[in-house]
Amino acid sequence: MRTERLSFPGHSGATLAARLDMPQGPHLATALFAHCFTCGKDIPAAKRISARLAAMGIAVLRFDFTGLGHSEGEFANTTFTSNAADLEAAAAHLEEIGMPPSLLIGHSLGGLAVLQAASRIASVRAVVTIGTPFDPAHVTDHFGAQLEAIQSEGRAQVSLGGRPVTIGHDFVKDVRNQDLAPTIAGLKRALLVLHAPRDEIVDISNATKIFTAAKHPKSFVTLDEADHLISAPRDAEYAAEVIAAWAGRYLDLAPPAPPIGAPEGITRVSEADPSGFLQDIQNGPHHHALADEPRAYGGTNRGMSPYGFLAAGLGACTSMTIRMYARRKGWPLTHVCVDVTHDKLHAQDAGTGAETRIDAFTRRITLSGALSDDQRTRLLEIADKCPVHKTLEKGATIKTELTS
Repeated sequence: MRTERLSFPGHSGATLAARLDMPQGPHLATALFAHCFTCGKDIPAAKRISARLAAMGIAVLRFDFTGLGHSEGEFANTTFTSNAADLEAAAAHLEEIGMPPSLLIGHSLGGLAVLQAASRIASVRAVVTIGTPFDPAHVTDHFGAQLEAIQSEGRAQVSLGGRPVTIGHDFVKDVRNQDLAPTIAGLKRALLVLHAPRDEIVDISNATKIFTAAKHPKSFVTLDEADHLISAPRDAEYAAEVIAAWAGRYLDLAPPAPPIGAPEGITRVSEADPSGFLQDIQNGPHHHALADEPRAYGGTNRGMSPYGFLAAGLGACTSMTIRMYARRKGWPLTHVCVDVTHDKLHAQDAGTGAETRIDAFTRRITLSGALSDDQRTRLLEIADKCPVHKTLEKGATIKTELTS
């Protein structure tokens, strides 16, 4: 993933700071991410979700709302309505640079902003909310005793998440006047609602209300042990995986033609956790997996090891080859199971005469069905015709190039 710095005018003309996370490979679609109330574009959840979508070929623009982060303007003068207007300004900028957004993602109050703005952005096909309240006025519950000061003095400083933030009277008035139930009902976009059952900031009942108000197509997925900010890397990764898998059903992610000489396209492996070994693996827009190492070797065991993937390739190819042959012959093969183990052997023990160690794969093939002994013997011979088997047996040439 490569990240570009962008800026564009917001609803008031103030310059808003943004990051555009671009795929390393083909750009298949664009998403727009709205951060949570008083947060920013660089919170861990936003960065992780953007990285996962970028690995899938979806570019993501995340920006700071007016008066927050690196964006210009005074936050005390903003409202919920102005946040939605900032989103529309971001979408217009993406349209200008030839990347109209088809996916909107909003975290907490940012989720309500994307619900509000979605119908006014023609290119949007799908919307995702994360830990989002049903009622915008919900946010005022966290202003405490300062709410009265905001009403009487026009603005007051409120502590949110341990940070002092100045809230204006117009913001309070605006959120109290909002009723998004009709807006959600008339969304006319696919909706994914993500929420943590133990969210202590926005109760999960809010997600139920959003989901109930929306019309199909809609989906509701819980984030288990996650907190409101989705601060744990594991929870952010899970949310990202769910969004990536779900979005593929509603966005046009048709990949470009594969490079000449690479009929199956490019398999891209991107580091997901620099402190460990976790890797994002993407093959085209629809196939994603995680690679990792066992905990005993310093990994988190969240995916197969590289050798596990190699063994899986051999086993899958073996099963497919046997099935293809039996199908062509019309033989009564009802099921194939291939167990693959990998080990290192001294070459001399393997009968090669060399003194080095070599890789040894053992396949144990189970064939079910009313097969004759001759048919079973023939299918065992066919297993050796598997293309991956031949590749491993003969070896391969690996060419490595360094890109900028």
